[in-house]
Amino acid sequence: MFRKMLVTLAIAGVALTASACNTVKGVGRDIESVGQAGSDAMHK
Repeated sequence: MFRKMLVTLAIAGVALTASACNTVKGVGRDIESVGQAGSDAMHK
């Protein structure tokens, strides 16, 4: 029983870590696109 709970918690931890990583990448892309749009606006 304890081993089953430990495996479940480990899998949940890996899933949460992976989703957090994707969220950080998405925020980075959003910030980059805003910076690019601002740069494009200043050069026009």
